[in-house]
Amino acid sequence: MSNTFNRKEIVLSSFQWFIFLVANAIAMPIVLGSIFSFPQHEIATLLQRTFFVVGVSSFIQGKWGHRLPIADGPAGSWVTVFVIFASITFQEGGDMHSTLPLLEGGMIISGIILLFLRIPVLLKKLLKLFTSLVTGSFLVILAVQLSGIFIKGMIVRSEGSDDLNVMSTCLAFFVFFLVFFLSLKGRGWMRTYAVIIGILGGWILDILLKKGMNSTYEPAEVFSFPELFAWGLPQVNGPIFITSVLFTLLLIANTIAAVSSMVTLYPDRKMEAIALRKGVSAGGVSHVISSMFSSIGVVTLPVSTGFVQITKQTRILPFLLGAAMLVIVSLFPSVVGILSTLPVSIASGALLSTIVGMFGIGLKTISSEEPDQRRVTIIGLSLMFGIGVMHLGEEVFRAFPIGAQYLLKNGLLVGTIVAIVLDQVWKEEVKTQKKKQDVRKRAHTG
Repeated sequence: MSNTFNRKEIVLSSFQWFIFLVANAIAMPIVLGSIFSFPQHEIATLLQRTFFVVGVSSFIQGKWGHRLPIADGPAGSWVTVFVIFASITFQEGGDMHSTLPLLEGGMIISGIILLFLRIPVLLKKLLKLFTSLVTGSFLVILAVQLSGIFIKGMIVRSEGSDDLNVMSTCLAFFVFFLVFFLSLKGRGWMRTYAVIIGILGGWILDILLKKGMNSTYEPAEVFSFPELFAWGLPQVNGPIFITSVLFTLLLIANTIAAVSSMVTLYPDRKMEAIALRKGVSAGGVSHVISSMFSSIGVVTLPVSTGFVQITKQTRILPFLLGAAMLVIVSLFPSVVGILSTLPVSIASGALLSTIVGMFGIGLKTISSEEPDQRRVTIIGLSLMFGIGVMHLGEEVFRAFPIGAQYLLKNGLLVGTIVAIVLDQVWKEEVKTQKKKQDVRKRAHTG
């Protein structure tokens, strides 16, 4: 890869990062809005706040946090927390919207815990839990979880019915195969800009097929700053406190997985403890900002590794410019309204192609050490429980307390905890440890 970028390449690369950030940010606010029955203008303002937070958070991470081109985006796991609390409140006869200030409070709690982990001693002890076995298992389960979400997003139903919209669904799969093909067989700029070609091409075709953009939102203002505490001032109670503490474990695993997988694309760079520490603490700042602007909590996205693998854009400057571009655009509601017409199916199709790379890195991380009986068993059990939980129905968990519901319903968290516990309880034999040390010494001297 060339170390010199001309202005045209910087502009195109930055725009591609901008589109990638938008594609990752657009779906979750719409999903959350439908769950809470937000009117169109509230969904649009939530989307504006989400774009603003994603742009600011990504810039903070790239400039002062881990300093890697890893996109931040709304966490699907936070949406799960929102859904659990809303459904329980609704079952008890309460107003679902009353849970939103509690969720703001939960994000602040997670943010504060992450900020405390900036202390080197604390993070060093915590890092011992996240071995290559745990991180690899996390990436594989996350890849499975995201592939299910994206494939579901590619399936389009006709308006007013449950019938399959064959044309829109086929278009989404066409975008997936187009991006995947260009990333493998494309040459030069076609491979570098495969994601943007797929998303913009699919979006234009969707507009032509529907004979126009599907948007009814007409903002009253040309320029507006995102509203602070749009859901009210943050609140905290026992269940949200417990849930937020458990959720922080997942945030840490997510950051470690995102950073460690991205570092594999930089031959001369290893996962530096200081970069990881800054990345975790920057994630704490991002969660506080997410709470302040009443949006879904944002996390570092391991799927960014697949994007960089496809585009070969390892430079940090285009990433920072793309994040800054999203912040600026978020201040103009009319532009946000246009971006909101990007079909979730098109974005899902393009993003699904990036999962392949993340899945591969997860498998490589797992196989980075000799697959003895201990490792194979722990990996098998963590994947079995993590993926198995994803297939259980909602009714299975209703008898459990709220905190337990969140833990048990989240397959990614279940699988990660199983991997951590077994990895710590089931210790390696002394002979195996010595053998691995000898292998590392030979690799180092060689």
